[in-house]
Amino acid sequence: MRILIVEDAVKLAQALKKGLEAEGYAVDVLHDGLAARKRLMAARDDSEGSRYDLLLLDVMLPGVDGYTLCRELRDRSLAIPVLMLTARDATVDKVTGLDSGADDYLVKPFAFEELLARIRTLLRRPPGTLPPTLMVGDLSLDPARRRVVRGGREITLSAKEFGLLELFMRHPGQVLTRDHILDHAWDGEYDAFSNIVDVYVGRLRRKLDEPGAPSRFETLRGAGYVLRAAEEEQVGSG
Repeated sequence: MRILIVEDAVKLAQALKKGLEAEGYAVDVLHDGLAARKRLMAARDDSEGSRYDLLLLDVMLPGVDGYTLCRELRDRSLAIPVLMLTARDATVDKVTGLDSGADDYLVKPFAFEELLARIRTLLRRPPGTLPPTLMVGDLSLDPARRRVVRGGREITLSAKEFGLLELFMRHPGQVLTRDHILDHAWDGEYDAFSNIVDVYVGRLRRKLDEPGAPSRFETLRGAGYVLRAAEEEQVGSG
């Protein structure tokens, strides 16, 4: 899952980025509202471009403040979940944030564990009402408890492996290109020629697939990868 942080306090933004990446999220950071508006509008208009799964939005920003930016996103039908961050804790400020279209509101300073809990809650119920637990055949993924089970067997994954599997499970049966996977599961440190996607898909295959059974992941040469449901599983080629 890919998160955009828009926060003008550079040290806080970098601390949040580091912490969220350690949890397996791909994270981008911007420091002003005008740059965020441009990035988000470009992501919306480019069907092959980077699309964000969550926006962490500071209220007091140079260029365009968080309230205004959030209203503009909603006016343009961009339904990305928005978690507003602010030092303002008055009721009127919270109401203003929620009325501008924010999904949740967190007052600074806050505990990082609370931020993670808020993020997990929002990612469980983005627009389109995705189910709390993702199911593909006999494979289940619980984003809240960070738990993966296949056929009754619990599987231990690293943070990055979990994030990559969650991306596949939100798009079952769909071809995900390497560029799309890099956009959503990594933060731009790898280019299109990197084999990091192939490496991590290989790790998921080794952990998820039963010995001698068809692979969950099908490789489509020149296209990308597909996570198959049980009834349409095929042996991966590569």
